[in-house]
Amino acid sequence: MGRFIYGEGVRVELDDRILAHIQVVTGTKLRRNEPFFFTWRDDLSTGGGRTTVWIHANATLIFKFHGGRTPKLNRAWLDDLMFAANSPTGLQIVPEPPDISASGEE
Repeated sequence: MGRFIYGEGVRVELDDRILAHIQVVTGTKLRRNEPFFFTWRDDLSTGGGRTTVWIHANATLIFKFHGGRTPKLNRAWLDDLMFAANSPTGLQIVPEPPDISASGEE
């Protein structure tokens, strides 16, 4: 499990695979100077509920991965996450769809 750290006190544990996809979407949005909301469900061990942060160019963001290897990215999932990030409610973690770009490559 990796960690997404926002500012001074917001930390959430996320699977490295999810975190890698969130990093790409976040980097893309910020390179375009497009701030957005990022919302996730909090673990029941921390009280449950959900947390939303406003991601912008001046925010301190840290993506801390547990593993040493970069997970293979799923283009279809990146598209779904980017679609969510561009919506009025902002980025939310959506289920990973099958990776259609990988079919026929093996």
